[in-house]
Amino acid sequence: MYAIYGTLDLILGVVYFIMIAHLIMSWLINFQVLNLHQPVVGQIWMGLNRLLEPIYAPIRRILPDTRPLDLAPLVALIAVIALRAYILPQIFGLGPSF
Repeated sequence: MYAIYGTLDLILGVVYFIMIAHLIMSWLINFQVLNLHQPVVGQIWMGLNRLLEPIYAPIRRILPDTRPLDLAPLVALIAVIALRAYILPQIFGLGPSF
């Protein structure tokens, strides 16, 4: 049971880290600290988008259209935090019982 919990927690931890990196990089691109015309920056940005788009796309279909502001990364990040901190320990009986 601990092996499954550990594996799921590790996967969610990696997803959390990738989402934070994507969030910070999007801020740096929007504030023109990073330039997408630089090859390394462009490749990292495209790679992060390809990794996270399967997570964000279903959320974008559910959320209302707030065109200048994309709320899908925020909702996905909150979901990953909730899964890691509250839901996953409860499923495997490792957290406090309320």
